[in-house]
Amino acid sequence: MTDTTAEPALKPERPFFSSGPTAKFPGWSFDKLQTESLGRSHRSATGKARLKYAIDLSKELLGVPEDYLVGIMPASDTGALECAMWTMLGERPATVAAWESFGNVWIQDAVKQLKLPDLQVLDADYGEIPDLASIPQDNDVVFTWNGTTSGAKIPNTDWLEPGRAGVTINDATSAVFAMEMDWAKLDATTYSWQKVMGSEAQHGMLILSPKAVERIESYDPAWPLPKLFRLKKGCKINRGIFEGATINTPSMLATEDYIAALEWAKSIGGRKAMFERADANAKIVTDWIEATPWLRNMVSDPAKRTNTGVCFVFQGDWYESLSDEDKAGVPKKIVKMLEERNVGYDFNGYRDAPPSLRIWCGGTVEQEDLKRLLPWIEWAYEQVKNG
Repeated sequence: MTDTTAEPALKPERPFFSSGPTAKFPGWSFDKLQTESLGRSHRSATGKARLKYAIDLSKELLGVPEDYLVGIMPASDTGALECAMWTMLGERPATVAAWESFGNVWIQDAVKQLKLPDLQVLDADYGEIPDLASIPQDNDVVFTWNGTTSGAKIPNTDWLEPGRAGVTINDATSAVFAMEMDWAKLDATTYSWQKVMGSEAQHGMLILSPKAVERIESYDPAWPLPKLFRLKKGCKINRGIFEGATINTPSMLATEDYIAALEWAKSIGGRKAMFERADANAKIVTDWIEATPWLRNMVSDPAKRTNTGVCFVFQGDWYESLSDEDKAGVPKKIVKMLEERNVGYDFNGYRDAPPSLRIWCGGTVEQEDLKRLLPWIEWAYEQVKNG
């Protein structure tokens, strides 16, 4: 049994457990980045070639079908996802399904900004998923594959029929490179570099199926489109965006960092190896939660538990005896104590979630670092409880 009264002997070598931006890949350093594109125009042959290489390598590693388009977008996953919503929704009835904070942003976009007239809203508490089977197949649908702030993922895509009439818009930012995407059922998929690949923020990816391209080309929404969302040139999709001619000026330094992360992932075996690393990491944490009586996984159904941002809450007589304010202080105190000791950074639960801790388990994190972190959490909990 672990002695929780004395500080553990070992600290994680890389104490980075944030759920975004996440840990850099093992062995990362600045000298891993190529620099010939720095100080050059992103419109130069060199700049465009590096941007296209980032696109092509992403498409290869993710197993994206050949006839899908992959492009770099501004404003991270948010910009990519909202671009999909602004350019495709409104032609037919729509459903927006959410079970955590970011999915609720897409609900607010649909209700308050786009003001969609024929809208079904599905939501669920943290740790749960709404009844996705209730979504009409004719509806356009917006959903989050993996709830970044709740740790709840969809268990499958059985609720999406093949050849359905509506388009499917998928926020996959904390799922790609950790979970296999069912591309045949996905029309617009988005993610950001700073999630599972541990790269830099502010750049998003937009992946479009042929059906999504057809929707964009055949439909003009009633609302104004800012320049950052304009995917068409005339009546056709601007394919240059999906070949490295980005809508706005990207950071070439961030691009090189993302390329380095992709090349690392390819060198270890591609997305399958990334899946295996995330699965093994998550098992370490979820098994520990199950064996720790004063903790509970935020997601009760094992089939819906993520392998990336594992979220867990506190339970037990001592914790339940606290006021709501003191309950909220427990995870904050644990995180503060361990950050001060350089044991673990940024593994607090999301600000809108129930009081909790959230440990990132994606493929850039090492198993040994997770194994070393967990006894420290036990030690810190005892200090807070007995403090």
